[in-house]
Amino acid sequence: MASSTAKWLREAGILGMNSRNAEYIMAYNQRSAFPSVDDKLITKVLAARHDIPTPELYHVIENHGHIEGFESALGEHRAFALKPARGSGGSGIVLVCDRTVQGFVKQNGQIISREDFTYHISDILAGIHSLEALEDKALIEALVRPAPVFASVTYEGVPDIRIIAYRGVPVMAMVRLPTKASDGKANIHRGALGAGVDMGKGVTLRAVHGSEIVNRHPDTGNPVTGIQIPSWGDMLLTAAKGIDMTGLGYLGVDMVIDEERGPLMLEMNARPGLQIQMANGAGLRKRLLQIDQAPPGIFSSPETRVEWAAEMFAVGER
Repeated sequence: MASSTAKWLREAGILGMNSRNAEYIMAYNQRSAFPSVDDKLITKVLAARHDIPTPELYHVIENHGHIEGFESALGEHRAFALKPARGSGGSGIVLVCDRTVQGFVKQNGQIISREDFTYHISDILAGIHSLEALEDKALIEALVRPAPVFASVTYEGVPDIRIIAYRGVPVMAMVRLPTKASDGKANIHRGALGAGVDMGKGVTLRAVHGSEIVNRHPDTGNPVTGIQIPSWGDMLLTAAKGIDMTGLGYLGVDMVIDEERGPLMLEMNARPGLQIQMANGAGLRKRLLQIDQAPPGIFSSPETRVEWAAEMFAVGER
């Protein structure tokens, strides 16, 4: 049974974690370039240089002495997102939709007292939510108001789009849809649903929830297939620019669609997970090999890389 499973995985072109680490992350991502994506503040600066839109940065809290008075720094902004600069997997993020006398109101209506909120900021600065548990900074940025395109298949939170790019070529994508199980967060390992995407058309395909293949959202009951993602070409172009922006040859690019500003880049990841293969019902390895065998001319610009990927990785052309 084990040998037959291994054979099926090879034939399907499934990329395993060890191969991903050794053949792609270690081979194409120099350690010196990791800070460009591991630190969200650095990522924002680089994105601005490459004309890649991101949520507006309101304030940075760099040490415990800067916690007091952060509300004054927010001015009239009542809604915001608090994030660890070096956080991962959604850890430590708090989305605030309003400020009241009682405290900070989350999207689910829960109120966090100012004392508890201050403690949480202190935890962020201490590195509790950061990579390698290093001391960190707390970023306060504009709260994304998601466009209604995924409203029928989202529970409370903000859906996002993960695109994996290799050598500057967008190779595979999925939409991550918050669920009740994920507490409204768009993180697959927390229980969010991942829907594959036709790279050519930007239309959602089947989805995966945990280890199950599904066609409907577990909470809303609405179909997750056949949803046209707006500005799909712009998102692919952002993913293609990732290598020029960071120097990383293998990375994940996370996007959101704001109702006013359109596609925004949330963050980039030098170690993107592999669940995206289940969501798409397709293997990454096969596509990565196709990129290695592509004509040299396609790598001349982000636009040529996107054009080639959209044609090569459209459904039915794997």
